[in-house]
Amino acid sequence: MSLELRKHFEELIPLTDEEFAMLASYFNLRKLKKHQYLIQENEPITNIYFVTKGLLKASYIDNHGKEHIIQFAMENWWISDFQAFYTGVPSVTSIHCLEDVELYAISRKDLEKICLDNHKVEHFFRIKNSLGYVALQKRILSLLTTDARERFEQFSAQYPKLIQRVPKKIIASYLGVSRETLSRITRKL
Repeated sequence: MSLELRKHFEELIPLTDEEFAMLASYFNLRKLKKHQYLIQENEPITNIYFVTKGLLKASYIDNHGKEHIIQFAMENWWISDFQAFYTGVPSVTSIHCLEDVELYAISRKDLEKICLDNHKVEHFFRIKNSLGYVALQKRILSLLTTDARERFEQFSAQYPKLIQRVPKKIIASYLGVSRETLSRITRKL
C-alpha cells in the first residue's frame, strides 16, 4: 500500500502498522491516463479519491457551454464531487485527468465504517473537511472581492507548482477570466 497515503494520514494522526494496514484495506488503487474522466456529470458518486500521482480538474459546464473550473487536485490532495458523494444526488461536475493519474479510492460506506471504528481516522477526515471548507470560503471571497490580477497573484502565490503544470486557458477558467485577460495580466508581471 502507498507510502504516500500513510504519510498523508500521519501528517495529522499517528498510526501503528496495524492501524494503517486496517485503514489501507479500505482503499483501492486506480490508474487513469491523461484525458480520461474520473467522474462525469450526472453519475452517481460513491467514492472520494486521494491523489498520489498526476493532476486533475473538476469542472462544471453551464447552460451556455462555458466550462467553470471548480477545483484542481494534484499529489497529496483529495478530490470528488463532494455534493454528490455526501448527499447521494447525481454528480454536477466532471473530473478530468490533465496528466496520467494514480489515486486511492474509498467508498462512502467504507469511510463511514472506518470513522465509526477508529476515532483517529474520524478526526483526520473532520480536519480535512474543515480545511476544505476554509479553502472554499477563501476562493468564493476572492472571486467576489478581488480583480483578475489579484486573483492571479493569489493563485500564483498559493499554488506555484500548478502554474507550471496547468495550461493558461484552464487557469483563466479557474480564475473566472478570459484567456486574453490572463495573457495581459501575465505580460505585465
